[in-house]
Amino acid sequence: VRIRQALNYGLNRMEMVAYLRNNSVYPANIGFIPRGLPGFDENAEYGYDYDPERALELLSEAGYPNGQGLPTIPISTTSDYVDLIEYIQHEWAKIGIEISVDILPSSSHREQVASSKLMMFRKSWLADYADAENFLGLFYSENFCPNGPNYTHFKNAEFDSLFVSAKRSAEDSERHHLYRKMDSLVMVESTVIPLFYDQVSHFVSKKIEG
Repeated sequence: VRIRQALNYGLNRMEMVAYLRNNSVYPANIGFIPRGLPGFDENAEYGYDYDPERALELLSEAGYPNGQGLPTIPISTTSDYVDLIEYIQHEWAKIGIEISVDILPSSSHREQVASSKLMMFRKSWLADYADAENFLGLFYSENFCPNGPNYTHFKNAEFDSLFVSAKRSAEDSERHHLYRKMDSLVMVESTVIPLFYDQVSHFVSKKIEG
């Protein structure tokens, strides 16, 4: 867990979205529930701002001071996202963590992600409907792939209980409260390393009125 947390702290998302996405997206330094969905908490304390000093402390606590002794971590991606992974590779090298980049064809990458054959991979997730349950379902243990989208095989009894309670609740406020608790569990465990929250931009003529 400490190593995964160090990876989260060791990534400058603000710089990443400025250089690689021209600030057209939001840095994902709060949680896995994206900005714009109910359940997103602007003031959450469970996110990861850029803090390389804290990352180095966590590596030392894990028994790998300055990353010494830690094996090279392979990250699998497709050719479309090599820029992102190479940036991450550069950032983590600053805290002593070596990364190898494995570029796969899209079909092969998709198949290996879906069967949990990859140690670490870059993947995006888009909601099928505007509810945070669509994102948090990735960590429900009943959704272990290949039977569902839990590609990380994350399993946490408290998370599962909260997930079931949220699905049974018809009250929006209660459900959103449970969503935030689930999001915090995922982030404390550093199950994933969110990069950015996407957004859609529309160009509209100034001549249009009404």
